[in-house]
Amino acid sequence: MPVKIRLQRHGKKGKPFYWIVAADARSKRDGRFLEKLGTYNPNVNPAAIDVNIDGAVKWLQNGAQPTDTARAILSYKGVMLKNHLAGGVRKGALTEEQAEEKFQAWLSEKEGSVNAKKEALAKEDADAKAKILEAEKEVNAKREAEAVQAEAEANAEASEGEASNEAGNEEE
Repeated sequence: MPVKIRLQRHGKKGKPFYWIVAADARSKRDGRFLEKLGTYNPNVNPAAIDVNIDGAVKWLQNGAQPTDTARAILSYKGVMLKNHLAGGVRKGALTEEQAEEKFQAWLSEKEGSVNAKKEALAKEDADAKAKILEAEKEVNAKREAEAVQAEAEANAEASEGEASNEAGNEEE
């Protein structure tokens, strides 16, 4: 039975949410699966990915073939690296401790880059909000200045009208 690691679509129209599953290659896209390995939510930035690394490695070692998108997601989370390191341990190229040390170093580096991206996105969002706030303050200041000017003009016209009324009263 050929096994694929692939995405199974869930969620509503326009808001996809995917399960990462190990399924028989002959089953439907959203049909039966052998094991759920994780989730993938592309609706947030950066995309939220939760994968059972050990379960995915087990399926890869048993011959499951990931689809292109699933391979990219598994590679992003380090599953493909862990599978590669496990192959090196089986061949005797390195020990289990060395493989785990390399994997943990890679994870910490990856976590740092993801956190840097999150911080950059948060800073960009804050800058955009600050720019909008400044533009709004400027518009409000112009409105207030126009209101004060209109009120001053109205007061000037009213005082001119009173002066002409008083002049007309004195003539009578």
